[in-house]
Amino acid sequence: MVLHPRQGTNRRSTCGLPYSTVPVSLGEPSPLVVLSWSPEYWSPMEEIEVVVAHSERATLRVGDVFLKVDADQARIDVEVEAMSLVPVPTPEVLWHKPPVLAIAALPGTTLGRLGGPSTGSSAAWAAAGAAIRKLHDAPPPPWPGRAGRSVVALAAELDDECASLVTNGLLPADLVAHNRRVAGAALRPWTPAFTHGDLQIAHVFLDGDEVTGIIDWSEAGRGDALYDLATFTLGQEKHLDDVLAGYGGGIDLDVIHAWWSLRSLLAVRWLIERGFDPFAPGCEVDVLRSRM
Repeated sequence: MVLHPRQGTNRRSTCGLPYSTVPVSLGEPSPLVVLSWSPEYWSPMEEIEVVVAHSERATLRVGDVFLKVDADQARIDVEVEAMSLVPVPTPEVLWHKPPVLAIAALPGTTLGRLGGPSTGSSAAWAAAGAAIRKLHDAPPPPWPGRAGRSVVALAAELDDECASLVTNGLLPADLVAHNRRVAGAALRPWTPAFTHGDLQIAHVFLDGDEVTGIIDWSEAGRGDALYDLATFTLGQEKHLDDVLAGYGGGIDLDVIHAWWSLRSLLAVRWLIERGFDPFAPGCEVDVLRSRM
C-alpha cells in the first residue's frame, strides 16, 4: 500500500506518523534489498524509506522508485492488470519480479491522509471526483474486487466483527450497535463498476487542480462504486460536496454514510492487530462516533 495513511513500520504507530527513514546502503546485505536491487534506477547510496510494513506486505521508497513486496502474488498481478486497463493516470511500472513490483513516483501531492490535515482547493477535490467517475464509467473487469464482495458474505463478516469488537471490549456496545444499523444501508443490490477498492485520499495525487495519478490497485476489480466514493471521503465529510460536484449527481448519501460505518467497523481490529491506531484523532473510531 504505497503512501498508506498510517505511514510507518510494523512497530506500533498511529495514523499520521511520518515515514520511517532507514539510511541503508544498497550494497549492504538485506533480503529486501538483494531481492529488488536494480542499479539502473537509483544510486547505490540512496536512502530507503519504509512507507508501510506489516506481516502481509511492505512498501519501500528508494529515490523516485517505490518497491512493493507482497507475499500474495495474486494481489500484485491484479495491480499490474488493473493499471493497464483503467482510463485514469497511474504510475509507470518499471519492473515486476515476484514478489516485488517497482513503480515510479508520481508528480504532485495527495489531498491529505486519514487523521491528518486535508489540503487542496474545492476545484482539486472536484477534479478527484471527476477522475473517480471516469474510472467507474469504464467497462468493469471480469474479476471481483474488494468493493465487490457479496452482500450476504459482507453482512455475515460485519456481524461477526461487531460481536468480536464488543466481546473483546474494543468498542462500546452502543457505538457498535448504532453503526451496525447505519451500515445496513450499504447492504443492497448495486450495479457493477470498475472500482479501485482502496481509494484513500493518500492514493490520489494532484498537481494543482489536475489529477496526476492514482496508486495502489491491488484491491481493484468489479464492485460497488459508492464504496470507492465513501473510502475517498472517509473522515473528510466537509469535502464530500466538492467531490460529488466533480463526480456527478444521483448519489445516495445514506449509502455513503453506511459505507463509512461499515468500513470503519471492519477496520478497527485489523489495524490494532497490525500495530496501527484507529483511536487516533480523525481516524476510524472518530468516524464511528461522528455517526452517533
